[in-house]
Amino acid sequence: MDSETLALATIKKLREAGHHAYLVGGCVRDLLLGEKPKDFDISTDARPDRIMDLFPRSGRVGASFGVVLVRDVFHQVEVATFRSDHDYEDGRRPGSVHFESDPRQDVLRRDFTINGLMMDPATGDVLDYVGGRADLERRVIRAIGDAGARFAEDHLRLLRAVRFAARLNFAIDTETFTAIQRHHVLIRKVAAERIRDELARILTEGGARRGFELLDASGMLSVILPEVAAMKGVEQPPEYHPEGDVWVHTLLLLEGLDHPSVMLALGALLHDVGKPPTFRVAGRIRFDGHVEEGVAMAHCILNRLRFSRDEMELVEALVANHMKFKDLHNMRESTLKRFLRMPAFAEHLELHRLDVLASNKRLENYLFAKAKLAEFSEEYLKPERLLTGADLIAMGHHPGPRFTQILSAVEDAQLEGRIRTPGEALAMVRSEFPVEP
Repeated sequence: MDSETLALATIKKLREAGHHAYLVGGCVRDLLLGEKPKDFDISTDARPDRIMDLFPRSGRVGASFGVVLVRDVFHQVEVATFRSDHDYEDGRRPGSVHFESDPRQDVLRRDFTINGLMMDPATGDVLDYVGGRADLERRVIRAIGDAGARFAEDHLRLLRAVRFAARLNFAIDTETFTAIQRHHVLIRKVAAERIRDELARILTEGGARRGFELLDASGMLSVILPEVAAMKGVEQPPEYHPEGDVWVHTLLLLEGLDHPSVMLALGALLHDVGKPPTFRVAGRIRFDGHVEEGVAMAHCILNRLRFSRDEMELVEALVANHMKFKDLHNMRESTLKRFLRMPAFAEHLELHRLDVLASNKRLENYLFAKAKLAEFSEEYLKPERLLTGADLIAMGHHPGPRFTQILSAVEDAQLEGRIRTPGEALAMVRSEFPVEP
């Protein structure tokens, strides 16, 4: 049973027990757009205790909000009692809710008209109290009721409007966008984790460039990511970047993303974040140290947004290494092999491709790296060690920083084909690294 089958079975059982029940929200929107929904939510007049009685394996996730998760072995659907919300105080949750018997009251508390539709899955009939179907046909994101009031209730809706517009390639209704611009500073009050998750979706669900253009036009970009907003107007050398300034270059990378990983998308967004603070003109435009500055800035940004340590390390590595591709043809063989075997190298390579296509479009280094990856096997890139620290101790060397130097030199020689056996490695160490007294 998949989540859709579970949802239909849940609605059927609720109705057989004498209750109204409908698919609601994003799944209805996606079905009407001809897309496959990721999740299925249900709205019903059954109260939470009644839902729990009908579905003994269910569990409450929001007792005061009337939300119950109905589960089978592998899937779950969210079942919520019709309700109206009141007395928002923290810009996120209502201070009180009233359970309702009228589905219209449940719809009026929601964010946007295209998310305020209910569907009877048995007949395909749609309950539309807010003009959501017309807005789907017009391809418009419009707040339900008073837009300012909707954003004051839940400040994250400011970002959600941008995400839906970007992902669906819809326009944002003029009155709704004006309210976003008027209330954009409220995004400061939203928890970093919630902002992080919405930004990740904007970057990966499609339409990332448009999403960031809307963030900029709304005023939210300078609040959430002032380091990215600072890219605007920062000129670049035209011989390397005929496309324009750092902001335009970054938007072109975002435009090239095709449902990427969050880490690759963040790498595309932040790879040149160190350019604005390192900009100077000395005969020509220069960005000396922008990579190192960018790594430090990316760390601060991702830490501020509460990304995990592993996620931060990967994005920082993408920023740190994105300029090294220009040196591929001049690398020693050992250096090249170490570069090609970096963790998540496919992400580094794709970032380089996007970077080049967004500037001079010269793909020589990208094609060279692809060819070398095809040429080198995994064993050839990372062969089994010829020597270990234990071997060095047996030779009379003392553990310490010199161990790393010796082992690195041995691996260089191995990667470059100068030595192939443990015996040759031992001979090399005896010759080049005599035991210190």
